[in-house]
Amino acid sequence: MKNKITSKLLLILVFALFVGMALGSGSKDEDSGKKEIVDSEESEEDTEAEEEDKASEPEAEEAEGEMEAVTIEEQVLVEQDGIKITATEMTEDSFWGQGVMLLIENDSDKNISVGCKALIINDYMITDLFSTSVAAGKKVNEPMYFTSRQLKAAGITNVGQIEMYLHITDKDSWTALFDSECIVIQTSAYEHMDTEIEVEGKELYNQDGIRIVGQYVDENSFWGTAVLLYTENTSGKNVKISCDNMSINGFMVSPIFSSTVYDGKKSFDDITIFSSDLEQNGIEAVEEIELSFKILDPDNYNEIAKSDAISFLVN
Repeated sequence: MKNKITSKLLLILVFALFVGMALGSGSKDEDSGKKEIVDSEESEEDTEAEEEDKASEPEAEEAEGEMEAVTIEEQVLVEQDGIKITATEMTEDSFWGQGVMLLIENDSDKNISVGCKALIINDYMITDLFSTSVAAGKKVNEPMYFTSRQLKAAGITNVGQIEMYLHITDKDSWTALFDSECIVIQTSAYEHMDTEIEVEGKELYNQDGIRIVGQYVDENSFWGTAVLLYTENTSGKNVKISCDNMSINGFMVSPIFSSTVYDGKKSFDDITIFSSDLEQNGIEAVEEIELSFKILDPDNYNEIAKSDAISFLVN
């Protein structure tokens, strides 16, 4: 019991750090510190004209939208080698948000750990930190949460479809036992789930089925500054995207960014720039960004493509 409590406390701490880093600008609740990404060739006069046009338009209220209460039918997701995993119901927590409750029964002779390689809600990649252990001959009820903050970044107010790829390992030797195929759960909101949202911003990359849009720069994110990117993948393969040779106002920085997007799916992810990088270079405001993107195979990290240097301004 003590080990389980310790593991959960560690998971909460790691989750808090990760969400702050990876989704620091994912929330659309606050606009303070957010700047638009524009073409590096756009003139100052054009930018001022756009700002005047926006100022003259009536201010539209952004619909927050509460998460819709949904249900699922109890269903067996995995039944292999004495291990049975059942989705029993939808659950909700005031801190973690909505989730699905999993009953994991271990009738094998091994102590096991169960994790999630990928979680996809309404066709959007959602980061998860689901992990639990089950001793041989035992069972456990464990929720897999999809935080409301992550869902809001993708504009999702009703969870209609849940896709997950589970990873089962031997807890004692850390040997992989097996991975599940794609598991699909359809909720009571499936018929009217959110799948398409209006994506605004500057298209930074569009090649061979990979499209990346820079939405905005948030100078008040958790760790310092973050660049929110929207990515859609119609390439026919799963990809991992990272960035390289990034500079801000001409100064090199060391960003944190890694985004895995499965084929046919979309994602919202931040490039995080630590405030210490900006401070040591005397950068008080982000004005110009240059970077290149690397497209990798997530299974072996072989490079699929690399973009030329991409420059854009921030207003």
